[in-house]
Amino acid sequence: MSLLSDVHDRIEQARDASGRSPELPWTSFAEFFRSRVYDPRLVTRNFLTYCDDERHLRRTYSYAEFGTVVERIADLLHTNLRLTRGDRIATVLFNHDLTVLIYFAAWTLGIAVVPINIEETPEKKRYILEHSEVSAALCWQDSYDEIKDLQRDLPELREVVAIGDGGMLTGKGTQLNGLRTGDPLPAHLTLSASRLDDQALIIYTSGTTGPPKGVILTMANLLIDADAIADWHGFGINDRLMCVLPIHHVNGIVVTLVTPFYCKGSVVLNRKFKAGSFWRRLHEEQVTSVSVVPTLLEFLLDADEDLAAYRLDRFGGVICGAGPLLRDTAVRFEDRFGFPIRHGYGLSETTCYACFLPNDLTQEQHRRWLTEHDFPSIGVALRHNVMTILDDRGRTLPENVRGEICIRGRTVCVGYFKRDDANEAAFQWGWFRSGDEGFYVADERGRPFFFISGRLKELIIRGGVNISPLEIDDVLKGHPAVKFAMALPFENRYYGEEIAAYVVPKDPASPPSETDLLAYCRGRLPFSKQPKVVLVGSEVPYTSTGKPKRLELKARLATTLAAYREKQFKEHD
Repeated sequence: MSLLSDVHDRIEQARDASGRSPELPWTSFAEFFRSRVYDPRLVTRNFLTYCDDERHLRRTYSYAEFGTVVERIADLLHTNLRLTRGDRIATVLFNHDLTVLIYFAAWTLGIAVVPINIEETPEKKRYILEHSEVSAALCWQDSYDEIKDLQRDLPELREVVAIGDGGMLTGKGTQLNGLRTGDPLPAHLTLSASRLDDQALIIYTSGTTGPPKGVILTMANLLIDADAIADWHGFGINDRLMCVLPIHHVNGIVVTLVTPFYCKGSVVLNRKFKAGSFWRRLHEEQVTSVSVVPTLLEFLLDADEDLAAYRLDRFGGVICGAGPLLRDTAVRFEDRFGFPIRHGYGLSETTCYACFLPNDLTQEQHRRWLTEHDFPSIGVALRHNVMTILDDRGRTLPENVRGEICIRGRTVCVGYFKRDDANEAAFQWGWFRSGDEGFYVADERGRPFFFISGRLKELIIRGGVNISPLEIDDVLKGHPAVKFAMALPFENRYYGEEIAAYVVPKDPASPPSETDLLAYCRGRLPFSKQPKVVLVGSEVPYTSTGKPKRLELKARLATTLAAYREKQFKEHD
């Protein structure tokens, strides 16, 4: 058997739901799309509301209006840009109603979207544009010259199209607008030619230790995960989800764009997250759920807004994942605002969410699963997939034993684009290997509740013992003068690795001393887990999706920490 066929078989095994997963009733994304926009019960109901606070802008689309504009854009992509099923387009955009319309238009044609963060460096943009072999790039008008410059060295990239509030403008000066017309779709454009196994998204992951990898998600992946999320939370026609996360990432795309469309609900899309308008928008738009990352919970806690003026009786709580949630953050948020955190976990490689805390828990049970272990539980596997904990030889580990979180099922991607080496490493033993360390604890019904204790590549290995940096982060952030904290390993002659703490103070003019912070940790952590060095900074190093840049920060501070390589830290120094 060839290496390629072996890797293909591994991927197919990891995508096998073992009879747990019902079939979708549609043969293509276009068929699914039309089942919504032409549904007589939905045509006049609101689907999309776009809000831009800085420009005092609010635009709305009913299902029928959304369908009309999407199909007009699909015609422009097909007729003017000569794009057909199987092509790929890059979007160098931000949260905007046109971005959503372009996504759906591409999917109805069977075209894959490669979202690129508009704030990425030119080097990373170039890498993604070249590696993904896109035929066209649709970028915001301010980025047009930059992308045109990159196009000169990219023969596969035929078209660069500028996007603005007025519509789309090609490099030849041709206006591709008319996006609000109600004209019928031209007969020559056949949307139903696409299939559910067509590529829908290629999401490039961060790539902290090498070039970013492109995760291939199919149309079926999007609908399967949307089905699982809607089923778990009971979302339906009266639900209104709010999007504050960037829609170049799967969380923003799947949870708060595809899922409300799937469940026949509606979405409120924000240009960006603003703590000062968050609760007011929930009130004004009668939002029932919102997806956030733990970083945003901290921002809301810092803002500490009085909610007495708002009517939030329809709001059922926050979906939270895509980054490490600390127990202290969870408790403070729920106690301060009174809304539950629907904690979950997933990766781009599993489309988005793979598990959630159950919603049938009592308030006491919910709090227990968030606080009684070293980390808040990420919950139980959603339908369409299964989860387990494996050791480094693929053997199943028992309850309470840490190993690698592995996932199998129909939310699993079809692999990495043009990266057989990455596919071979990630798909083994019939499972997708997450790269995250975790464990599970069974409840009284036998359901395995999973916990994530950290990225395997981020574990601190001190004297041969694995230490999760999240435990140390949790303690450091409990200090009243600390705004942000992150534990980092550094090379040490005596233990292989020792522990440093990077801290951003709440008041830069009066930062806590290293002595104070070390003493604070000494009373709350065993010596082996205590930071030995404290570095104070001003920058909070998060990605655009709210994930801490631990590996990047480790590399950046390596020279400073090299001064402690030869030092032997003793417990009673």
